[in-house]
Amino acid sequence: MKNLTIGALATRTGVKIPTIRYYESIGLLPEAPRTDSNRRLYDDAMVKRLRFIRHARDLGFEVEAIRQLLTLTDDPGQSCHEADALAQAHLADIESKIARLQALQEEVREMVAQCGQGQVRTCHVIEVLADHAHCLHETH
Repeated sequence: MKNLTIGALATRTGVKIPTIRYYESIGLLPEAPRTDSNRRLYDDAMVKRLRFIRHARDLGFEVEAIRQLLTLTDDPGQSCHEADALAQAHLADIESKIARLQALQEEVREMVAQCGQGQVRTCHVIEVLADHAHCLHETH
């Protein structure tokens, strides 16, 4: 399909119009050609590219990594080593975040479990938040 308006592109990809404009402004999407009345027009290649961007964002890739991955797609015959390296780095980042979240979960779970539901002056939640020495892990 050719000559999609920005609204039709948004509908086909599930990406909001301001986000599409933002991706154009930062160069993830090339600027669309315009009609005489200044309306943007998009084709199937743009639909495919925007779906790629959206899926990469849904998977948590940062804009710069997406930019690099899109550059790689411009030369499909090259080695995918760089794409793999970007994905490996992203996976390591995800695993690190999960480990930090699990440590936070453990800390808060313990804090809540030790709370006696009494008065604020003896509340373990308040005590832990006021003094890092009461934490299980160093969190600052």
